[in-house]
Amino acid sequence: QDFIAKNKAIFQGRRDLVVSMLNQARGISCPSPEGAFYVYPSCAELIGKMTKSGKVIDTDEAFCSELLDAEGVAVVFGSAFGLGPNFRISYATSETLLEEACTRIQRFTASLI
Repeated sequence: QDFIAKNKAIFQGRRDLVVSMLNQARGISCPSPEGAFYVYPSCAELIGKMTKSGKVIDTDEAFCSELLDAEGVAVVFGSAFGLGPNFRISYATSETLLEEACTRIQRFTASLI
């Protein structure tokens, strides 16, 4: 049963990486979850902002759609789970992919006007 402690540490590291990087993104607030493999960061501060192309971020769904278009990062809008204006990210993947995705999210949020 050594794999339990090892995997717990791996997933806590992934969670901590995602939470830290998302909290560094302009307008994003990400609490640390106590369980599961997801975080639900808030994009409430970004509602009303505009993309470089002139599209207004008026909902969490719009945020997710514009993030996908601009940076190729797929996240799920929190309103689908009754948790708007948040979005959901799974951290059940490699640290390399998580770091790249979070970097892209940081770049996207920094670009909003």
